[in-house]
Amino acid sequence: MMDKKNIDWSNIGFGYMQTDKRYVANYKDGTWSEGVLTEDANITMNECACVLQYAQTCFEGLKAYTTEKGDIVTFRPDLNAERMIDTAKRLEMPPISKEQFLDAVKQVVEANAAYVPPYGSGATLYLRPYMFGSNSVIGVKPADEYQFRLFCTPVGPYFKGGAKPITIRVCDFDRAAPHGTGHVKAGLNYAMSLHAIVDAHNQGYDENMYLDAATRTKVEETGGANFLFVTKDGKVVTPKSDTILPSITRRSLMYVAKEYLGLEVEEREVLLSEVSEFTECGLCGTAAVISPVGKIVDHGKEICFPSGMDEMGPVIKKLYDTLTGIQMGRIEAPEGWIYKIC
Repeated sequence: MMDKKNIDWSNIGFGYMQTDKRYVANYKDGTWSEGVLTEDANITMNECACVLQYAQTCFEGLKAYTTEKGDIVTFRPDLNAERMIDTAKRLEMPPISKEQFLDAVKQVVEANAAYVPPYGSGATLYLRPYMFGSNSVIGVKPADEYQFRLFCTPVGPYFKGGAKPITIRVCDFDRAAPHGTGHVKAGLNYAMSLHAIVDAHNQGYDENMYLDAATRTKVEETGGANFLFVTKDGKVVTPKSDTILPSITRRSLMYVAKEYLGLEVEEREVLLSEVSEFTECGLCGTAAVISPVGKIVDHGKEICFPSGMDEMGPVIKKLYDTLTGIQMGRIEAPEGWIYKIC
C-alpha cells in the first residue's frame, strides 16, 4: 500500500480537497465508454450543455474507511449503485451498470489510497459519483450524451469533539411534491433546498424538518438525512413515505436495531402531532451516520426530547456505536455489507 499523504487528519473539515485521480466515462450513441482514470479535475463543456440549462444531473455519496485490521473498505456500495440507477431512470438518463459503478469505486479508491485516512483518526475518504447531460440542448428534452464521473476527497469527522444534539425547525417550505422527485437523488432537489437551509441558519436553527406537501401533517426528512425516532418503550420508528429518499444508512440502522440490538423496529407514517411523545430523535445519513436532535421548534412551540441537549440518547448512541463498529471492522458485518478494496 502506498504511503499516506502528509495531512493533519484530525483537523480536516468536511470540505473538498483535490486528490490525484478521478474516474470518467462517457455515454454516446447509446453506449457507455469503458471509463478511465484522469488527473484532470476540470470539466470542459459547451455553454448550452443540458446540465447547465435544465439541471439534468444526479449524484451519490459514500465513504471508504481504513478498518481496525488496516484494510481499505467501502460500505454497501451496491446499494448506492442501485439507487443511482433508479435516479437515472426517473430523470431520463441512461443508467450506468452496477458492475461499472462498483469498478469505478474500486479504481478511484485504489488510485487514491494515500488519501484514505488512517484507522482511529475519525476521518474518512468521501466518494462522490455523479452524472450529467453533457451535449448542447436548447429545447426542453433529455440530453443525448452524458458523462459519469467519480472523485474522492478526505473529510474530517462530522462531529468534532463529540456529537452535540442539534435544534431543528418545522419548515414552511416543501421539499418534494407527491409524485415528484423526492425519492431520487437528483441535483435539483438539493438546489431548491438551499434557500430553506440558509433561512433556517439565519433564524438560528441547524436544520429543517420537512413535512409532506399534500397535508403538512406528516414528518418526511430534512433534505439531507432521514429521521429516526425512539419510543418510550425503546422501539425504533422511521417515517414511511413515497417522497423520502431511501437512505442506505437508515436501512442499515434499522437492520442493526433489530438484528444486533434486539429492538423492535417500525417503518410507518409519523404524524407531527405525535413527535412530542418520542424520547429520542436522530437524523441519519452518510456524512454523520446519526446526528442527535435535542429540540424541534414548531412555530414557537418547543418539543424537547428527554435525551436532552448535551449528548446522544442511549438508544441512538448504541445504534451509532454498532454501525460505526461494523464499518470499521470492530464488529462482524452482515454478509455483503463490507466491500474490500485493498
